Amino acid sequence: MPLTANNPSRRSWIDVPENSDFPIQNIPFGVFLTRDDIITIGTRIGDTAIDLGALHQLGYFKGIDLTDDIFLQDSLNDFIADGRKTWRLVRNRVSDIFLKGNHELQTNRAHAKKVLFALDEIEMQLPIDVGDYTDFYASKEHATNVGSLFRDPENALLPNWLHIPIGYHGRSSSIIPSGTPVRRPMGQMKPGDDGKPGFGPSKLLDFELEMAFITTAANDLGKRVPIGEAEDHIFGLVQFNDWSARDIQAWEYVPLGPFLGKSFASTISPWIVTLDALEPFRTEGPKQEPAPLPYLEQHGAMNFDIKLTAMIQPEDGEDTVVAESNFKYMYWSMAQQLTHHTVNGCNVRSGDMMGSGTISGPTKDSYGSMLELTWKGQNPLKLKDGTERKFINDGDTVKMRAHCEKDGLRIGFGDCDGKVLPAN
Repeated sequence: MPLTANNPSRRSWIDVPENSDFPIQNIPFGVFLTRDDIITIGTRIGDTAIDLGALHQLGYFKGIDLTDDIFLQDSLNDFIADGRKTWRLVRNRVSDIFLKGNHELQTNRAHAKKVLFALDEIEMQLPIDVGDYTDFYASKEHATNVGSLFRDPENALLPNWLHIPIGYHGRSSSIIPSGTPVRRPMGQMKPGDDGKPGFGPSKLLDFELEMAFITTAANDLGKRVPIGEAEDHIFGLVQFNDWSARDIQAWEYVPLGPFLGKSFASTISPWIVTLDALEPFRTEGPKQEPAPLPYLEQHGAMNFDIKLTAMIQPEDGEDTVVAESNFKYMYWSMAQQLTHHTVNGCNVRSGDMMGSGTISGPTKDSYGSMLELTWKGQNPLKLKDGTERKFINDGDTVKMRAHCEKDGLRIGFGDCDGKVLPAN
């Protein structure tokens, strides 16, 4: 099925500001509360939110096999479960409806009033009901940095890392949309000289600059997803800040891995950008040596050139860019992650979310966490207001942004922000 919505020459009759993340070639999907306190599934062009539930009720999706209530729900799970054919048909139709020169909706004021909203008239919600959440550890630079900090720099990567995408099962209940405050977590820390563990607010609160992909129902229990079919089951991506309490995690993670140091909050951007919209930005990933086992072998451009930025804004202050990385640095691709996730027969469902793990690049300014940027607090960062940060302070807002740009086309993800509140 042709991706007509991706045509770079298309322009919308909706005004799109210069350098907007949301031209007509994007058409992401999200869930929002309208000015009438109705929750609906929608999309966005420029700074205008579009109520897909209202569009459907008004007959604009005729000819596409959709249930009457597909967009009148508080999550995208059922829509995602319909599969790639439906996603493409809907996205192409939305592109046609709002294409410059198509006056069907533009001149129908009664319909337009029901369908179109200014951004200050809506409240974004969590776009999916996340049943399961897995976080990978798929950036070689990040894994090498962490291994160097906590183990032997000469043997930073553990023997398994170059052979399998490492991951852990995370907590889905604490995934939150951009703008939701994050409470500094309490927990145990490593014992001091007296041998007794400490207890109190985390002193080493950190961000993790990540992306995450959302799946459809990919396989039944006991079956696996072949590498060549993996991307058919990826609906789209969000930007992701997987907050981390480094001191809590350091005490608890041996022998079973992350627990309370990670499960207190994970922030996502609320618009899901489809894999189809990102198609023009494919790129080759890092060379994999040694070659993966046959079930993980992939061919072609399986990574995506997505520019990532992390900023810290002190309370009532100006934000400072502290990291600039790129999704293309991922050593293990999304297809490899999903394939490995199911190779044992684990079933993946609609609305499951899989984080990339911290995405660090080859230079110091591209490291995706404060742990790396300050090298475990040894080299504090100076913000624009003159204050320094080893980790994240109370009152700080961590802002993340992600976008692709090529040949004049820009596709972005919007806000991924969270303000840190003091511990209870």
